[in-house]
Amino acid sequence: MNYSEGLLLGGEPKKRHMGRTFGVLALSCQTVILIGFGVLGEAKFTAESSAHSVQVYNYYVGVALMMLVGFGYLMTFLRWYGLGAVGFTMLITCISVEVAILAEPLFANGWEHKINVDVMSLLHGNFCAAACLISFGGVIGKLNPSQLLVLAFVEPIFYSMNNQLVLTTWLGIADVGGTISIHMFGAYFGLAVSAVHGKPVDTSKEKSSTVSDIFSFIGTTFLWLFWPSFVAGAIPAGTPEAETAITNTVLALIASTVMTFAVSPLLCDGVFRPVDLQNATLAGGVAIGAIANLDIKPIGALLVGSFAGALSTVGFCRVQEALLTKLQLHDSCGIHNLHGLPSILGGLASAIVPTIISDDNAGHPGKQLAGVAVTLVVAVTSGALSGFALKTLNDDARMADDSFYWEVADDFDKGL
Repeated sequence: MNYSEGLLLGGEPKKRHMGRTFGVLALSCQTVILIGFGVLGEAKFTAESSAHSVQVYNYYVGVALMMLVGFGYLMTFLRWYGLGAVGFTMLITCISVEVAILAEPLFANGWEHKINVDVMSLLHGNFCAAACLISFGGVIGKLNPSQLLVLAFVEPIFYSMNNQLVLTTWLGIADVGGTISIHMFGAYFGLAVSAVHGKPVDTSKEKSSTVSDIFSFIGTTFLWLFWPSFVAGAIPAGTPEAETAITNTVLALIASTVMTFAVSPLLCDGVFRPVDLQNATLAGGVAIGAIANLDIKPIGALLVGSFAGALSTVGFCRVQEALLTKLQLHDSCGIHNLHGLPSILGGLASAIVPTIISDDNAGHPGKQLAGVAVTLVVAVTSGALSGFALKTLNDDARMADDSFYWEVADDFDKGL
């Protein structure tokens, strides 16, 4: 019996109930956001020049493409969860950007000032959305729409607290590309939610196909192309520092790509695994973020990218299965391998580099290490608390099956 037949035999009221629950939650969340913008939001535009304004917008477009197309299509690797992957990516991005625009300035400045909503605030909102989408990767196919909505509303608050109060105000760490503040936080928040949620009972649809793997590679390509905009977006456009960050990021991505192609067949019986190439090729971009704007020389960027690509590939080929077997930690998209492990590598690199080079933009080694440690604690703790709260919205849907929540086409589940 398929799901549609089950609805006709008595399952329809429950699906309608879940639909109403989501609708009420969505309206409630958006109402709170509207009130927040109405009370606190304003728009004052102070672009230094037309060229600067254009460059900031170009950065924004690149980062937005990473969120909606890059993350969305990267997560289409699940054969029967394409609508959920792309559709819920759009939902999570939009909700989290709205909440982040309100939350980050409040944690940074309190209630003393109005919140200025401009292109730069939209860009920073997308940085927060990246953390939320990373977390989504750890639970993709396992949480229902209501749970994902709450996750997208709550996580930006914890992210903003950690980013503004802990990393910026208290420690003042150097992390221009979000290695610690975005990738590490998003990965371990999502893993904590997944750990609390538990391993799915029915994983029969946790499979890929040729079509889903190709679509996932589209996401990889978009993320790869626009990653330099993500890393350099917060740096004043057109400066030597911005050009340094862009160059180092591209070099790190190139190195991690080559290393992934090298290591994948060595660990996987002489063949290339799509999951490795879809993900670990991007690990250089994760690891380089905290030091991308520093004069680490081309060899430094290439070394960081190489180590990140190799570490991420080992994670996909060896570590992920071990975590599932020994700890029952189910990581749908392998966020521990792409974002978790490389972010720890990048965090350690950000503590080592200041002892080697002299650069005003470099962080203090002790503070960098403290930033890594505190972010891990905040991410895991807040993720676990959120996970327990989300369990109150559990349902009995099968993992990674669009037909539970979407109107699907007639050819769904037929010869795909």
